[in-house]
Amino acid sequence: MGRPPGEPGRVAYLYLLPAFVVYAVFLLYPIGRAVQISLYDWDGLTLGRWAGLDNYTAILSDERLRAGFGHALVLIVFYAVIPLAIGLTLAAILNHAKVRGLGFFRTVVFLPQVVAMVVVAVAWRRVYAPDGTLNALLGALGLDGLTRGWLGDHTFALPAVGVVGTWFESGLVTVLLLAGMSRVPMELYEAARLDGAGAVREFFAVTLPSVRGEIAVALTLTVIAALRTFDLVYVTTRGGPGDSTSVPSFEVYHRAFGLGQVGSAAAIGVTLTVVIFAISFAINRLADKGTT
Repeated sequence: MGRPPGEPGRVAYLYLLPAFVVYAVFLLYPIGRAVQISLYDWDGLTLGRWAGLDNYTAILSDERLRAGFGHALVLIVFYAVIPLAIGLTLAAILNHAKVRGLGFFRTVVFLPQVVAMVVVAVAWRRVYAPDGTLNALLGALGLDGLTRGWLGDHTFALPAVGVVGTWFESGLVTVLLLAGMSRVPMELYEAARLDGAGAVREFFAVTLPSVRGEIAVALTLTVIAALRTFDLVYVTTRGGPGDSTSVPSFEVYHRAFGLGQVGSAAAIGVTLTVVIFAISFAINRLADKGTT
C-alpha cells in the first residue's frame, strides 16, 4: 500500500549483487590490499615493519618521486592537450568538407589504438635511434646539426616519449569528436550563418559547445593514459637517461621488483590512483556544469 507499481526498490540491489561481487573481488579488494601494504616497510618476502604514513611522506620528500609525478604532468600535455587540439581541428575540417573515403580515413587514424603499445614502442625506438629514421631524414634535409640520440638525451628524451603519445592518442580523439560533430543538427549551423557567423565563430558558438561531452570523454581517456603509461617508458628508455623520463607507474615497477621496496611501490600506486580519480572527477564535473 502506498508503493508505486512494481517490485520494492530493494529488489534492484539483488540484481546488482553479482556484478558488485565481481567488482569487489577484482577491484575493491586489491585496492584495499594495496592501501594496507603501503602502510608497511616491506620487501615482499620477509615480515613487514609498520611504517604508517612514512611511505607517503617520502613521495613528497624524494626528489626522484616528485620528478616522476612532474614528468607525468608533462605527458598530459602530449597525451591529452595536443591531441585534443589536433582532433578538434581535423574533426571540424572533415565534418564540414566533403571528403571522399571518410570511413577509410577514420580507420587509418584509429589504427594505432588496435596496435599493442609494446609494438608501438619498439617501432618508435627504432625511429629515434642514432642511426634511425628521424636522424636519417634530418641528414637528408641537410640538418645534421640537429641529429642526436633522442632517447638518450636528457633534454629531449621526455618530449620524444610524449610525441609518441601524441601520435597514439590523436586518432582516438579525432574519431570521438567526429562522431559527436556528426550528431549536431544542421539547423544550428544554418542559424549561425544567417546571423552572419564565419567559420571560426561558428566553430566556437555551435560546434564546440555541442561536443562538450565528447571532449570530456576524450580528455578523461587520454589523461588516464598519460598518468598510467608504463610500457612505452619501459621499452624505450627504462626511465632514463638518469631519471629524466621516470613516471609514477614505472617507479611502482622499479621499486617493487628492482629495489624490493614493495610498501613504497604500493604507496606510489595508491597516490597515483587518487590523482587519476581526482583529475577525472574534475574533468567530468566541469563538463556537467557546462551542459547545465
